Amino acid sequence: MASSKKLISREEWEKRLNNVKIRKEDMNKLVMNFLVTEGNVEAAKKFRMESGTHPDIDLATITDRMAVKKAAQCGNVKDAIEKINDLNPEILDTNPQLFFQLQQQRLIELIRNGKVEEALEFAQEELAPRAEENQSFLEELERTISLVAFEDTSNCPVGELLDISQRLKTASEVNAAVLTSQSNEKDPKLPSLLKMLIWAQNKLDKKAAYPCINDLSNAILEDPTF
Repeated sequence: MASSKKLISREEWEKRLNNVKIRKEDMNKLVMNFLVTEGNVEAAKKFRMESGTHPDIDLATITDRMAVKKAAQCGNVKDAIEKINDLNPEILDTNPQLFFQLQQQRLIELIRNGKVEEALEFAQEELAPRAEENQSFLEELERTISLVAFEDTSNCPVGELLDISQRLKTASEVNAAVLTSQSNEKDPKLPSLLKMLIWAQNKLDKKAAYPCINDLSNAILEDPTF
């Protein structure tokens, strides 16, 4: 049975693509936005010199933000909280969810280091009062405290809390909050555009066979197949 899809040749498709005009300045802004949002300050400085593209924020603030993120990634939660407050005390004052998440991570680190008594005292004094007013906080606190009941956390049903991925999740939330406080988007524009490209190709796949990009890392057009 013949396909009902319209076949678009490579020549015709490339001709259509060449008719789409994208300014180099706009592409440079996308790259700078990515570097700034992801915290690649040295790369951003070099790209500014090479392209003449100026970021929307002072690059010095990236160093401060990355110091906060690194502290959270390394499990130095107390240090991360202090650095956040040095940057802007309102970040945690206006974001109880993030503050609880940081305190939860601090509790996890105490348990990870075998400081059970200190962990229980910290949970009672710092987390329990907040958990009493929020059901989701209470559930997270109970999950975290349950870690102390297991000598072998590899068989613990909530053992994932001790994974590095949990630290990275917290660090990502911190990074997003600091970006937002600086009136910047918490996510870079470039990945969103790539998602839009994939979405558009998936939609077009239903109607036509055309050269498409399957590997985003090299952006090579691949001939259509039926």
